[in-house]
Amino acid sequence: MNRFTLVRLPTMKAASDRVATAPQTRRFRAGGIDLIDHLKEGLDGPDELVELRAIGGAAGETMREAAEKDGGWSLGALLTLAQIAEHDDLGAAFGAVREAAGSAATPGIRNAATLGGNLLQRPRCWYYRHVDLECLKKGGSQCFALTGDNRYNAILGGGPSFIVHPSTLAVALLAHDASVVVAKGDTLRTMGIAELFALPTVDATREHTLAPGEVIVAILLPESAPSQRSHYAAVKEKASHDWPLGEVAVRVRNVGGKLTDVRIALGHVAPIPWRAREAEAVLEGAAPSTELFARAATAALAKAKPLEHNGYKIPLVTGLLREALHRATDVALPE
Repeated sequence: MNRFTLVRLPTMKAASDRVATAPQTRRFRAGGIDLIDHLKEGLDGPDELVELRAIGGAAGETMREAAEKDGGWSLGALLTLAQIAEHDDLGAAFGAVREAAGSAATPGIRNAATLGGNLLQRPRCWYYRHVDLECLKKGGSQCFALTGDNRYNAILGGGPSFIVHPSTLAVALLAHDASVVVAKGDTLRTMGIAELFALPTVDATREHTLAPGEVIVAILLPESAPSQRSHYAAVKEKASHDWPLGEVAVRVRNVGGKLTDVRIALGHVAPIPWRAREAEAVLEGAAPSTELFARAATAALAKAKPLEHNGYKIPLVTGLLREALHRATDVALPE
């Protein structure tokens, strides 16, 4: 790990401008969990780390707070995963967000890792993480997972890179139609969370669309409608300090015995958090039932194209989605 300077600047404009003028050698630092991993693994070697926690004023306060906003919520990008997991006021309407935050890594990591950092962390594919391999993700000419050990790689939306996006919060936030507030200098812009992520066909070396010097300030959760419920679920090889093999987030309302405002997002199956629109179409306007949930789960994975070693993800995520739908709607699980 090379030496670096930790820079603390008092305003968002100063911090943003500092990184934007030399994006190859300067990085933002918040919780630093994934950043430090990159430094230790020799995958990155910045000269400066610009400390986001030092920013003051309105921008700094917004980045640190969880506040009700127009019937929804504004979650600051510097909130830790532990703070989000323990935020009881989010309630059952945003239960998937709390559950996703509480499922990540270990208690120690959740107390340091931030919401913004979780959304922007880099892939955990072992070919990318191997310092001696120049894979497509690092500017090389091929994705080694395509013909190598690909048990953890993408079955949807893959190619030319077959990484899976590692963020648990992104899956829950996508299911809630969240928006992202981004700052660059003194300018703020807001975009849907789906716009934050980019498929490898756009740029195989990146996972997000932020420009140099741009910073996530907050995540906005829209107003929850009456009877809204959500649920997050994941399967891991290990219960703690592990990334999911597959994960799902469901948001739904039951109005007069019919499902409406259905959103389903899948994680660790694609290079971006994956919206399962085919499953949503099966569920929207229908009466909840075990048979309906089975059809929706099958539809969600119908276009999957597994690689040699990851075909198990199809039945795994199919079953996980069925269970999540039962729990989000209180329909009894089959015996």
